[in-house]
Amino acid sequence: MNHSTRVRLSAATVIAACALSLTACNTGSTVTDKPKAKASTPASKGGGQKPAAKKSATPDIAKVGDTIALKGMDDGSKLDVTVVKVVDPAKGGDEFTTPAPGKRFVGVQFRLVNTGSAAYSDSPSNGAKLADKDGQQFESTFGDISAGPSMSSDVKLKPGAKALGWIVFEVPKASKVSIVQFGMDSGFADQTGEWKLS
Repeated sequence: MNHSTRVRLSAATVIAACALSLTACNTGSTVTDKPKAKASTPASKGGGQKPAAKKSATPDIAKVGDTIALKGMDDGSKLDVTVVKVVDPAKGGDEFTTPAPGKRFVGVQFRLVNTGSAAYSDSPSNGAKLADKDGQQFESTFGDISAGPSMSSDVKLKPGAKALGWIVFEVPKASKVSIVQFGMDSGFADQTGEWKLS
């Protein structure tokens, strides 16, 4: 058995082991909170105006309104993900949609733009998490809020296409939410985006 065959078998063994126990494998996952640089607007050509100030540096940490470029597990799988708005507390979409006693809804509006060469197909809420200042993490929950339409549970985007919608979380009333995270491939992609909320 030559060296390259041993390497291929070893890699196959690791992949098989990871498939059996996802939590036991560290595949080099990263959390990125560096936003993409925003496009600068051209200076006005009108007379008598001062020249535009130098373009400000990209913020170090992504916040609401910022976009993070993420990669998925497959070649050509890429998204630009923007946290557009946050509503805290969020109101249920109807009189029947209410949080459990002692809890509240938090809504996060995401915009997804397929910047890759492959089609994107996923349930975005599976890859979204909210965390509070104490480090407690919360998964998304099903439910519509009055702020606007929910993100579809089955998003399919061809290259260049986009999706917009709210993902809802249910958190304890006393929790002070501090970050929201988003990962492709239902959160199993190696790269996760993180936005600071407070």
